[in-house]
Amino acid sequence: MKDPRALKATQALMTSADETEASFYDAMRHGDVDRVMACWAEDEEIACVSPGGPRTVGTVAVRAAFAATLVAGPVHITIEHVRRMETAVCAVHHVTAKVQAMTSEGLQTAFVIATNVYLRTPQGWRMVAHHASAGMPQDLPDISEPHSTLH
Repeated sequence: MKDPRALKATQALMTSADETEASFYDAMRHGDVDRVMACWAEDEEIACVSPGGPRTVGTVAVRAAFAATLVAGPVHITIEHVRRMETAVCAVHHVTAKVQAMTSEGLQTAFVIATNVYLRTPQGWRMVAHHASAGMPQDLPDISEPHSTLH
């Protein structure tokens, strides 16, 4: 069990969807399931789909899915591009990412396309859905491509 002070720090008010997203991917890079879950809304309707995996719904199932993903250790995720649609209470981020993780065969690299949905809650911005699909290296934009926001 974690120190309650450390757990309290993971439940800090996140003031924007961008901040929640950064916290989520940082927690993945550190292999910290508690910090991953602190980014999610406390709602039994939250949903997560990982590449090649089933849809998981509810806090218990989503937590178990991330615990299984992180059992081998941290997952290094580099977000390459973000497109955003945001209102005062909801944000949808479509990201492309390069993912690296240790497996029994050594360091593996994958490319992922993900959609993250955030809601503004009394606890700050929280994730309510994460849907990730396998991508290809060509899915990652050229570094010279300008980052844009969808309106």
